Amino acid sequence: MRISQRVRLAISVDNLKGSSHELDRALQLQILNFLSDHYAKLPEQVFPDREMSDEEDDKYMTNLLYLEEHDLIHAGLQQALGGEWISSGAKITARGLDFLANDGGLTAILGVVNETIRDLIEARIQDSDLPPDEKTGLLHQLKELRGESIKHLTMKLLDAGLENLPAALPLIQKALGGLI
Repeated sequence: MRISQRVRLAISVDNLKGSSHELDRALQLQILNFLSDHYAKLPEQVFPDREMSDEEDDKYMTNLLYLEEHDLIHAGLQQALGGEWISSGAKITARGLDFLANDGGLTAILGVVNETIRDLIEARIQDSDLPPDEKTGLLHQLKELRGESIKHLTMKLLDAGLENLPAALPLIQKALGGLI
């Protein structure tokens, strides 16, 4: 999608009053909501729509940087050699959208899937005939796995299961027969 005009971020003057380095939840929410609205319509970076005093500009930048440090937005800010901030425009992140949705979004869903897979593997290790010290070691390593490592292990286990598909077919037929 090619857009020729830049979108301006409408900010309330009231939210910019006060200490220049003050974290302002209302301003942060306003920024997030605005960026979220524009993400759905036109996912490009947006810029403030008005000129600001130095104090207002500092407060705005402080809150943009804070939101960026929490990976809720890409602030599009760079500090020039002279110390002034240069903006290439802000854009909300997937984590910012999930934060506004207040349901954890895909991060929560993927976390539940990973935990379910981890629980299934843990149950199989517990039920195995391995010596107790080996079980303990494997269970400890399993608890340390995160994200891509869980995905990699799951793929390896799925490959091993598919290699033994003929032995598993009666179980699959029984399970599917019970669902139909």
